[in-house]
Amino acid sequence: MNAQSSAARTVAGEPVLLRENTGPIVLLTLNRPAARNSLSEALISALSNAFAMIAAEKAVRAVVIAANGPVFCAGHDLKELTARRGDADAGRSYFAHIMTTCSAMMQQIVRLPQPVIACVQGVATAAGCQLVASCDLAIASSAAKFATPGVDIGLFCSTPMVALSRNVTRKAAMEMLLTGEMISAEEAARIGLVNRMVAPNSERDETIKLAHKIAAKSTHVLKIGKEAFYRQLELPLADAYRYASQVMTENLMARDAEEGICAFIEKRAPNWEDR
Repeated sequence: MNAQSSAARTVAGEPVLLRENTGPIVLLTLNRPAARNSLSEALISALSNAFAMIAAEKAVRAVVIAANGPVFCAGHDLKELTARRGDADAGRSYFAHIMTTCSAMMQQIVRLPQPVIACVQGVATAAGCQLVASCDLAIASSAAKFATPGVDIGLFCSTPMVALSRNVTRKAAMEMLLTGEMISAEEAARIGLVNRMVAPNSERDETIKLAHKIAAKSTHVLKIGKEAFYRQLELPLADAYRYASQVMTENLMARDAEEGICAFIEKRAPNWEDR
């Protein structure tokens, strides 16, 4: 199903999220350029629905998240949030709903069996920076910039902090969170927020190229590895090794592991069956 058929649309009637299939790659494009691709309730829902569909699509081997316009994502839609200040509870229930559903959507990225790559062409701030940090990989144009500037408007970036602090060192994360200052794509690559910086206007091609390289691997093995990667990060060292040893044992029993090892020994290309 193409995301263009989604009920989540902008005021102008355009879909807030576009989906394009490029062979085994799904390209999801944030499509609220006039609103700096801010994460409105509709866009959060569209992303969540897209991830739920993709998780069940065995033909999809990798996912790319890109954006239309000069800004990748400016974070939450503050106008949408502010409009609920007039609610009987001053917006508390709605704020909790948005933060909870957005956090769940970010976790869907981590739990998705397919690798997800952010393609960042411009500014990514607050929850937009969180979106980049939540992806498994990220490629950024040299024109891209990143920030968690909530502190500047009295709203500390607490939910973006969760993903950010799991990507970069503590002090790098704290500096971004406490100062709210923009960092360059070069600095983002240096601290590990993105994998690498590329020339402007080449980021989409480079990201698709990386996605196809990953898509050439066994999806069964990638699913095993992605799940294990995130789970072991939360475990103490001895428990992480115990868990990883179990994963390796089960992985060795997979048909694709047997085939891959034989192909390596026989000096030929493996024939993946994704099982």
